[in-house]
Amino acid sequence: MVEIDIEYHGKLKSTATHGPSGTKLVTVPPKDNMGDGSSFSPTDLLATSLGTCIITTMAIAAVKHGIDLEGTTVHVEKHMSTTPPRRVARLPVTVTIHKVIAKEFRERLEHAGRACPVHQTISHDTEMPITFIWKD
Repeated sequence: MVEIDIEYHGKLKSTATHGPSGTKLVTVPPKDNMGDGSSFSPTDLLATSLGTCIITTMAIAAVKHGIDLEGTTVHVEKHMSTTPPRRVARLPVTVTIHKVIAKEFRERLEHAGRACPVHQTISHDTEMPITFIWKD
């Protein structure tokens, strides 16, 4: 179990504190939803969670096979619904691996990325296509 404490400061700004580490992050709504866009919004964090979970899960699988994924990049786009209710409708992800990886390991790493806990947790009503680009 991990505890996260959140304090609301007014003016639509909150600070979340990660219990185990004490690390803090600030959230504000985006400009299109009454915020100033000065930091991550809660839905931005959902998109961030998906992207970081994909690469983290891939990296764990890679370590088990003696593969180094350092330099891999992940790009996530957050698309909000255009009709009510307001929600994240689409989170396309592009994972670009900049190292030469043997073909027999690529499928395993892609499977690991698609099996990440965040991808498995977000409702399947949210489109989450993942594209893998192998730069070799």
